[in-house]
Amino acid sequence: MNSLPQATSAAERYDQVLRHAHNHRLPPEAPRPLPTRYWPMENVELLERYRTWLLGGGASEQCTDTIYLPFAGHVLGFNLKPHGEIDLEQDLERVMEYARTKGSGKDWLKNCRNSLAKFRRFLRLERGLGEVQKVQPFDVAQHTQGLPAWLVNELERFQHLQQRNWRTARVEAGIHRFWSTHLNLWRFLCGERQIVHLSDLKRQHILDYVDFRLNAGRSASSVNTELRTLLGFLSFLQGEGYPIPQALLRIPCLKVPDPLPKYLTDEQVRLLRDHFEERVAGARLPHQYRGALLGRVIFYLLWQCGMRVSEVEELRLEDLDLGARRIMIRDGKGRKDRTVYATDTTIRAVQEYLALRGSGSGDHVFLFRNAPLSHCFINSRIKNAGKRVGVKAYPHRLRHTTATQLLNAGCRVTSIQKFLGHKRLNTTMIYARALDQTVAEDYFRAMETIEQKLALPSNSSPKAYSPQEVMTLVDVLGTTNLNPAQTEIIRELRLSLSHLLLPELVPEG
Repeated sequence: MNSLPQATSAAERYDQVLRHAHNHRLPPEAPRPLPTRYWPMENVELLERYRTWLLGGGASEQCTDTIYLPFAGHVLGFNLKPHGEIDLEQDLERVMEYARTKGSGKDWLKNCRNSLAKFRRFLRLERGLGEVQKVQPFDVAQHTQGLPAWLVNELERFQHLQQRNWRTARVEAGIHRFWSTHLNLWRFLCGERQIVHLSDLKRQHILDYVDFRLNAGRSASSVNTELRTLLGFLSFLQGEGYPIPQALLRIPCLKVPDPLPKYLTDEQVRLLRDHFEERVAGARLPHQYRGALLGRVIFYLLWQCGMRVSEVEELRLEDLDLGARRIMIRDGKGRKDRTVYATDTTIRAVQEYLALRGSGSGDHVFLFRNAPLSHCFINSRIKNAGKRVGVKAYPHRLRHTTATQLLNAGCRVTSIQKFLGHKRLNTTMIYARALDQTVAEDYFRAMETIEQKLALPSNSSPKAYSPQEVMTLVDVLGTTNLNPAQTEIIRELRLSLSHLLLPELVPEG
């Protein structure tokens, strides 16, 4: 479809699309959507609100008028009843049947399905139903088939105990992660080592699992995480009265490297910063400008504020105190609240984004097409920007950079610990190992002193000897044991020096 600039209202745009639709492909008896003159007026007004909502959320005008708006219009054109009575499943499915009957290609059917999902979401928000839960609840019974009943029951109890310490926004994800790790362990132990009762479990079985995971290509740190997960569960069972041999609880973790944190240099940060600023300055269309503002403010919060991806993702409007240049992090890692501070540059980036934020279903600060951001969106924005400027960048690397730069600028390590939300000071101190400007300055100053003490003689001209001093050296050489040739050389030297010392005594000719 082509855009229709001559139309002004959403209804006019849809009617023009309908007039140019390829309905000749339909069988004569096939139903067709009706134009807006047959709709209830409230549906016409709804379509206008929908277009405004799409554009305000960052959708491009072209996509809105050629894809999203027509499919929403088809829903209303097939269902000539107040939009509050439209069934969000069956009535929307009529549009999919319409597209299939027209013989639309696979890509266009995909556009249809995605557009209907977007319109369904808008209708839910209009009705006050909120967002659809994207994370499917974990079906324990389905995923634990074949495992002993006692094990499944105890794992469920352990899960409920553990999730008391999980952040509210991460409970569903935490449940999936919990079961994924434990099921990997126990499927091996029960399937490969025939563990039926807890008393069947031996130390060697756990060591076999470690070897199995290493041979499968898992890193030592990942295997250690799984091992600690198992030991935590066994400790829980011991506390519940199960007889757990101490040998099972004393299995040491694998030795792993102690890597330094990976940070960006000042030049690499400058390249990234300039890239995000240039995209804002170079944006021409409204949706491009809004997207550039969103990318830029995410970058500044990750870099200058040292925020985690999940903290950016879950930030709420009420957590912003822009006048005081501070941001509250609620229910962060470890269920802790903390305050981070923002520079004038970051505050400006936040304010310019908020001016074009649009509306969403809640009070999340950051929205993309009217929906809260996902961690995948944030990761991709930073990584793609890094690729464009030749820098390997990802969100947590910006957090490492924040800590390193603050430390080397003289910020107290205890302040950095609180700023980043580290539970232990040792976690913050790893940045001092990565790059400590004080150590560097002490080293270069000390080495300069050492080099001065061991300085080599300068490359100046050799000492100039007088003829008399040279004659004295020749006389010394003459007292040594010389062969006839060397004796002849000494005689010639004495004769030449005599011409220099006593020229008036040497006869001419």
